[in-house]
Formats: sequence, structure tokens, C-alpha cells
Amino acid sequence: MKKYLQKKLNNEKGMTLIELLAVIVIIAIIAAIAIPAIGNIIDNSRVGTIKSDALNALSAYEMYVQDEEVASTTAVTSNDMVPDYLDGVGAFATAEDNEATADVDESAAGAFSITNGEITGEAVISGVTVSFSGASKNEINSLANNTDDGAGTANITVTR
Repeated sequence: MKKYLQKKLNNEKGMTLIELLAVIVIIAIIAAIAIPAIGNIIDNSRVGTIKSDALNALSAYEMYVQDEEVASTTAVTSNDMVPDYLDGVGAFATAEDNEATADVDESAAGAFSITNGEITGEAVISGVTVSFSGASKNEINSLANNTDDGAGTANITVTR
């Protein structure tokens, strides 16, 4: 049996050029489909991160208003809430602070303001910008992560 297998393996010369080209074409087609899809997933996750930072800021605002006993009509900035109510401003940091990471300390505070439970500010993560102009929690939650450039609710604009 061993001799039979060795004889068969010795007769095998390998794959032909046409077989190799067919495999390369199939791999290229799969890559052409997969790469754009992966890019969209990454951009969509960036929008989701910005939405999460905005919702966290609005939750911190609610705690701040109750603890500090201020009127909800009072404009509250991130300076007021960092570091007692927020660890940092996340994606709302200035462009210089936000180049490498969304993990920013209180030195970047002042990046957003909240009045009547509506946030105003601009958040940036790796080329994805989301601008909030008096956006409520419901508006932020209703914004799809795969929103096209410039599309959004009346108070939210996404730019990629």
C-alpha cells in the first residue's frame, strides 16, 4: 500500500496555471465584496460610539440637575459635569485631543452644552463627525448608525 501511494504522489505535478488563476479570481471577488462591507461596519460603530457618548452626557446632566438642584432650563456645559459626573467628554473632545483616542480627561471639557435635556455640540472620531443642535435622547436613539452623509434628524447631522 505504501508503494502504491508513493507512486501516485510522484505522478502528481501540482496545480495548472489555469487552476491557480481561477483561485486568484475567486479570492479577488470575495475581497472586493468584503472590504467595503468591513469599512461600513467600522464607520457605523464610530457613529454608535458618538451616540453613546451623547446619551451618557445627557444621563450625567440629569444627575447633575438633581444633585445640584439647578433648573433644567439652566445651560450646563461639560466643564460643570467633568470629573464629578462624567469621567471625560469622550468623542466631544477637541480635534487635537481626539486624534488618537476618544479617551480624554477633563482638560478637553467645554465641548458640549445641555439645556432642557437637549445636547448641543460636535463629536469627532476618526473622520466621522456628528453635530448635535438641541438633540434629545429620543432623537439620538432614533438616529441609525448607518445614516448617510448629512442625513439625520432635524437636530443631528452626520458627516463622514
